[in-house]
Amino acid sequence: MSTQANDDVIAPVSAERSPASAAPSAAAPNADRAVSGRTRTFDNPRLRKDFADQGAFLYMEDFLAPEVTAQLAHSARSLLDEVNRNYLPGHKQGGSVSRHTIDRLAPFIAELYRSKELIGWLEQLSGDKLQLSPADDPHAYALYYYTRPGDHIGWHYDTSYYDGRRYTLLLGVIDESSCRLDYELHTRNPDVPDQPGSVQIPPGGLVFFDGDKLRHRITPAGANEMRVSLTFEYVTDPNMRPWRRFISNMKDAIAYFGFRQVFRQMTARGKDRS
Repeated sequence: MSTQANDDVIAPVSAERSPASAAPSAAAPNADRAVSGRTRTFDNPRLRKDFADQGAFLYMEDFLAPEVTAQLAHSARSLLDEVNRNYLPGHKQGGSVSRHTIDRLAPFIAELYRSKELIGWLEQLSGDKLQLSPADDPHAYALYYYTRPGDHIGWHYDTSYYDGRRYTLLLGVIDESSCRLDYELHTRNPDVPDQPGSVQIPPGGLVFFDGDKLRHRITPAGANEMRVSLTFEYVTDPNMRPWRRFISNMKDAIAYFGFRQVFRQMTARGKDRS
């Protein structure tokens, strides 16, 4: 299996874009209106074909409306003190902020995640009926920070522990770095050769893929660099078997959000049910 990356796999959709560092408006933009204002201008049948031809993968250089990108960048910087740092030798180094913290401190992100316009557009691309991840899933929407030299994540799949498929929507928020998303298409399809690629996702850019099909990594950050990305996770079946729930919770606690964040939510959920 090849792990060499190149830049000629995807011809991204592009348009004029405002800097991510632009100040957000006094009031957060309306998520549905901002998404529909963009998606209605796209050649959606062609994007749907690209997604299918690339084995459930799509990259767009310019997706978000400028005011949405600015709002996300503002939120990401305001949450720097909330970042949970983690280090797994040989695989991962970086920081994360889970949906539970985002719910308290950056509600616009949650609004964007639940946007009916966004979900409907993603359903057109995927051909699946998509559902929100359960309320206790810290990965449903989360920010990922690469702010120290060597911050990275190694080759992996976004494995679904749910009974159905899980789709990942990755949005560029801040990119003051040399980090790249390296990926390999078709690794689960023995009838199609693996196809490597690499992109540097700008603020406002999008990557959408089936988590179980795309092998990918983020290359290490250099000194005095900063990269922040936002991921949304949508599922086709929100049910999860108990033993898979345990594995998923342990993975989240160790590799991403910390035991306190993950298991505090589980305790709160148990009290609500009692």
